[in-house]
Amino acid sequence: MKKTIILIFSVLLTTTIIAQTSEKAYKIPSVDLTTVNGEPFNTGDIDNDGNPVIISFWALWCKPCIKELNTIADVYEDWVDETGVKIYAVSIDDSRSSSRVGPTANGNGWEYEILLDKNQEFKKALNVNMIPHTFLLDGDGNIVWQHTSFAEGAELDLIEKVRKVANGEKLDDAH
Repeated sequence: MKKTIILIFSVLLTTTIIAQTSEKAYKIPSVDLTTVNGEPFNTGDIDNDGNPVIISFWALWCKPCIKELNTIADVYEDWVDETGVKIYAVSIDDSRSSSRVGPTANGNGWEYEILLDKNQEFKKALNVNMIPHTFLLDGDGNIVWQHTSFAEGAELDLIEKVRKVANGEKLDDAH
């Protein structure tokens, strides 16, 4: 009987802790990266003056990643005008291939902030296991939504979520 009471108490306590944790805002971790120009950049400095932020993890070898970033590039200016969103495209290419990241971004006409996560520390800190992996942050820098993979039309779902966040609305399917 004593073991049963302890077990029930443990389950209730764990459930309470999980419920409280799930309501907390998730901030991005502070990790030192570099810009595509070789300048130091700390992810704690990711900010967009109260507007939404998209963080997209990608790599040169990832065709769905390139397709996603190219698809968004076609409408990015409109997204910025409408919602004020800013995109940080975080390359997880290592030091052997990272020199090709800038030319690839320029060649595709990407107007995003390009960051290099050569040691994949930011990727690990955010528990990114598969790319493309996209995070949406609200104006306070809280992670409010994330998604892996890319399919045609996924950008339409993303912009709807960005619009909601820009308007201060809660997302139904956060995390």
